[in-house]
Amino acid sequence: MSIGKKLLWFGVAALGTLAIAILALSRGEQISALWIVIAGFCALSISYRFYSSWLATKVLVLNEERATPAVLKNDNKDYVPTNRWMVFGHHFAAIAGPGPLVGPVLAAQFGFLPGTLWILIGATLGGGVHDMIVLFASIRRGGKTLGQMVKEEIGPGVGLLALVSVLAIMIILLAVLALVVVQALAQSPWGVFTIAVTIPLALIMGIALRTGKVSVLVVTIFGLLGLAFAVWGGQFLNHFPAIEAWFRHDQKWLAWAIMIYGLAASVLPVWMLLTPRDYLSTFLKLGTVGMLAAAVVLINPTLQMPALTKFIDGTGLVFAGPVFPFVCITIACGAVSGFHSLIASGTTPKMIRRESRIRPIGYGAMVTEMMVALMAMIAACVLQPGEYFAINTKGTPTEVVAKVSAAGFPVTEPQMQSLATNLGESTMFNRAGGAPTFAVGMAHMFARVSAKPAALALWYHFAIMFEALFILTTIDAGTRVGRFLLQDVLGNVWRPLGNTRSWTANFFSSVLLVAAWGWFLYEGVIDPLGGINSLWPLFGLANQLLSVVALCLGTTLLIKMHAISYAAGIDYGRFNEGCRVDTAGRRLAIGCTGCRVLSRARARNRARLRATMVAVNARNKTRRFARK
Repeated sequence: MSIGKKLLWFGVAALGTLAIAILALSRGEQISALWIVIAGFCALSISYRFYSSWLATKVLVLNEERATPAVLKNDNKDYVPTNRWMVFGHHFAAIAGPGPLVGPVLAAQFGFLPGTLWILIGATLGGGVHDMIVLFASIRRGGKTLGQMVKEEIGPGVGLLALVSVLAIMIILLAVLALVVVQALAQSPWGVFTIAVTIPLALIMGIALRTGKVSVLVVTIFGLLGLAFAVWGGQFLNHFPAIEAWFRHDQKWLAWAIMIYGLAASVLPVWMLLTPRDYLSTFLKLGTVGMLAAAVVLINPTLQMPALTKFIDGTGLVFAGPVFPFVCITIACGAVSGFHSLIASGTTPKMIRRESRIRPIGYGAMVTEMMVALMAMIAACVLQPGEYFAINTKGTPTEVVAKVSAAGFPVTEPQMQSLATNLGESTMFNRAGGAPTFAVGMAHMFARVSAKPAALALWYHFAIMFEALFILTTIDAGTRVGRFLLQDVLGNVWRPLGNTRSWTANFFSSVLLVAAWGWFLYEGVIDPLGGINSLWPLFGLANQLLSVVALCLGTTLLIKMHAISYAAGIDYGRFNEGCRVDTAGRRLAIGCTGCRVLSRARARNRARLRATMVAVNARNKTRRFARK
């Protein structure tokens, strides 16, 4: 690295350190939200440039000469070699569910500092490593799921228990995600219209790409134009009451519609609906988050929430629990999330063409999601603290105002009524859950850029639709991954049900899975208060328990890989196990340590490689002779 580049990266590190120091040490003074954005971009740049590169080259030793499962098992349904940008779009859209939006908003009750520090540290040192290693492990093992890998690498008994547990956790996660979407889209024609339009757009994009006659660039332009129409045109539905009625539905109707969509996304070939729709949604997600970051830079809002509040002791108005460990449980997808391991061992490893894509997709998507979580934290903390707590505290308006004001954050009923009127809502009391708060904060920042009087209400409803779209892309990929997990379990009962190449087995497993999470969803719709109160705590606990399973698997794999091979350079026990060679003489192995060793040794010394191979072959012959 040249001296100029070293100075540049040193400057980035110094700027990030300064930003974190200002956020952490300032007390009793107003702080710009821009420091959170600066800290996030510096952490993202340094961690991706150096830490992920070290993981890829030194720890995992990614090898371009290896064929991935998408190439070896191409079946045009689940295993499909896909353009790297579309895979990134699919992966990011699948992992970025409610966690990076809702979690930081809820954790803001502790102040902006605990959540910001956990997002920065957890995503770069924990979440990125978690996602990257699970993705690497699945690709090296033929695209196997998390449960299958636990069963093979740790033990059959533990693996079967983990497989059943992961499936149960998956059902709960999908039910909670679907319930959040249903509540966000109920009686919202604009949101339903936008999401409905993305489905035929995705089908057209997928079929066009599959023909091979249309380039990715042309398909992307077509999709972006269609997406812009869907987002922009939804606001005019109120001028056409007959058409608006087609998209205005209650929660029960939407619950059935989401179940049918989840079934279709699980059964249809991955190139037809799932991948192009997630790819399309990623443009809206990243575009909106980029606009939010630009708004922070332009208007330079002040963080109204203090760095630390009195609620770090566990007496919070939003939820009960001390800052540790509840800040880590509440902010899941923005830092460390077990759900990511299901995507990284589900759909994504079956679409990657080259191992070198593991780094930008596995680690890059995680640190990108980190920025989403930081934007959500800013959106919550730029609001007046009294308004923030009044929105998220349960009770009658009089009780809420008295409770929040007594806690040291004054707010009045006329103030809350004025806020609701400006947003185009009847009331903003009892809107707990995080999503409405994020929408209010996002609308406030966007509205300050525009001078139109109705901008606040317009941006608020846009943010609600954006959140629903954000979460829905997790449901479709999650349902497909859940089908893989269910087939792993059913395959132990009757082998044909575990065959992912069988349309009958795929459809039967998909119906069972959708029926399972659909039952929880419908129960939550029938009793919304009871459903969200019982399922959301389960969501947080199940998600982090799942990450523990994935991290245990990753630790086990690293120990197995590096106990001998990382220290000495050779794993004699599995040097050429499972190795395959194509007609050009290139190695096409999955799980072959010899290929990794060859790549490293070739870069160091070819003569030394030949001597090593001779020694290994002689040793293997000696062992075989001794056994005879």
